[in-house]
Amino acid sequence: MLRVGLTGGLASGKSFVASHLAELGCHVIRADELGHAVLAPGGEAWGPVVAAFGNAILKENGEIDRRKLGALVFAEPERLAALNAIMHPPIFRTQERLIAEAAAADPNGIAVVEAAIMFETGSHVRYQRIIVATCTDEQQIERAMKRDGLTREQVLDRLARQMPLADKVKRADYVIDTSGTKEETLRQTRRVFESLRSIALT
Repeated sequence: MLRVGLTGGLASGKSFVASHLAELGCHVIRADELGHAVLAPGGEAWGPVVAAFGNAILKENGEIDRRKLGALVFAEPERLAALNAIMHPPIFRTQERLIAEAAAADPNGIAVVEAAIMFETGSHVRYQRIIVATCTDEQQIERAMKRDGLTREQVLDRLARQMPLADKVKRADYVIDTSGTKEETLRQTRRVFESLRSIALT
């Protein structure tokens, strides 16, 4: 099975690309969804995160309020590093299990892991090919503000904690520019898929 990492930055179009790759037959694993799962009550990271950051991050129903947690860590790099140290091991273990299950069912298939901070965590080395979804800085800001209800300042603060998209593009095997129309992005994604499929079948 070909292991592919799909990354980019905040609101750079990764999820849109991932969705089309799934439609084309790739086994798509979304790191953000796994993050939600490990933070849920009963998840591997729930207890350690509450112990590290306190009951103030909990909703009345016992769920972790991700907005409150985000507000605590994004302003303090040390606390963000502590959160990542708790969350990443169970996320990576789950990714490996899902890839193994996909490989057993589809040995010549393509597993695509979508994650925002792949280069930042060093996890890019786990993949045979890397796709970077990119767009303009202003598009990132506008998309994130609209999607997440953030202020411009909040978006800029989060972007400042990620590797610039231009640097990620330099390290990519494939680049998909999502700054144009959806149709243009879909065409690029199909071209990348055809290339990946030819590699997976060799």
